Amino acid sequence: MNEQIRISPVRVVSDTGELLGVMPTDQALNAAREAGLDLVEVAPNERPPVCRIMDFGKFKYQKKKREHKSHGHQVKIKEIRVRPKTGEHDIETKVKHAREFLEHKDKVILSVVFRGRELAHKEEGRRVVDQFIKSLEDVGKVETHPSEQGKRIVCTIAPK
Repeated sequence: MNEQIRISPVRVVSDTGELLGVMPTDQALNAAREAGLDLVEVAPNERPPVCRIMDFGKFKYQKKKREHKSHGHQVKIKEIRVRPKTGEHDIETKVKHAREFLEHKDKVILSVVFRGRELAHKEEGRRVVDQFIKSLEDVGKVETHPSEQGKRIVCTIAPK
């Protein structure tokens, strides 16, 4: 960059992208200073080396911004646990949390946990799962259908 370029002559490209031709390094530096920009070596292995007139600070900023943007969202799996006797309002609150997770592109695992004699009333747990799925069908789709795993019913909901 600028005075660090030792080789002369260099091929110069303007800030607009037009080729200015081959010129001595000091003349290229003067052209860059007149434009209020930097002279940056972009292809050092070419003969003559290619230099571009650009705002180096802005270039670094945009490059960092592009790199940051390329990192996509890492999908997380969030679990929501309810019991068959969980109250209506509590289920609504859990649905609201699940909706937020799905809007953030995270998966939600819904677990209905049974304890003691609640296992005799699995249909109550199924009702809770079905109610949950129905209230989230606008933001998510069922990835794995409700299945019984021991003392719980588990269902995975993925964002649409």
